[in-house]
Amino acid sequence: MSFLAAPAHWRRYKERYRLMGSKCEICGNVYFPIRKICPGCRRGGKLENVEFSGKGKVHSYTIVRAPPEGFTKYSPYAIGLIELEEGPKVISQIVDCDFEDIKIDMSVQACFRKLMEQGKDGIICYGFKFRPVDDSWKENNNKPLS
Repeated sequence: MSFLAAPAHWRRYKERYRLMGSKCEICGNVYFPIRKICPGCRRGGKLENVEFSGKGKVHSYTIVRAPPEGFTKYSPYAIGLIELEEGPKVISQIVDCDFEDIKIDMSVQACFRKLMEQGKDGIICYGFKFRPVDDSWKENNNKPLS
């Protein structure tokens, strides 16, 4: 797996750092990541950039135990399909809770975290991950955060 070069990473900084997407003023559909053309209206659409609240729910998830090259030191880790309040679904890591505590429809909030390092002396890439909205799941389990 080849890592992103600095220019490729920085081209997506709005999406990674501010959780931004697009909304079509014609059809009202909302997309992630930022789009230049509305998939529904095509060139007839008029897109504007929007910043998402970062709030959502777990739509689906899996635990990655056999990660791709470059992510072995992070495994195992949870990856979820998160449905944002505004509608789009995003794929992201779920953090700050035990794997067995992750549930479908669990409320989550985006948080800013380290995503990866590009090589031994490379760029550290940051972006969003998702964590439970509150710690209510801990009260029932009395388990420390992993």
